[in-house]
Amino acid sequence: QVNLVESGGGLVQAGGSLRLSCAASGRTFSTYDMGWFRQAPGKEREFVSAIIRSGSRTYYADSAKGRFTISRDNAKNTVYLQMNSLKPEDTAVYYCAAEASPKFYYSDYRRYDYWGQGTQVTVSS
Repeated sequence: QVNLVESGGGLVQAGGSLRLSCAASGRTFSTYDMGWFRQAPGKEREFVSAIIRSGSRTYYADSAKGRFTISRDNAKNTVYLQMNSLKPEDTAVYYCAAEASPKFYYSDYRRYDYWGQGTQVTVSS
């Protein structure tokens, strides 16, 4: 089992930046593929970005491409989401998640095994 704790959320003006962190404890962090999802009020949880165990491959939702960057530091058991050029529509609770299956269905939230508690990101216009 792995425990995930997100941090770095907050209130930012449109055009600003935030860096989310997700610290993992428990089983070896490098054995998990990691993802970031978000959920706005009244909406379904949606995929934002993901990164494979080695960090050599990343995936992004169209809404995140060119603005967000996912990375991981396996020595620190942490995955990051750098968010630039934030827009009001990025407002949501952001969750990190871990998946241990051999095949990585990176955009399907139902495939992930462990979740953090979420961190609120609010972008004002």
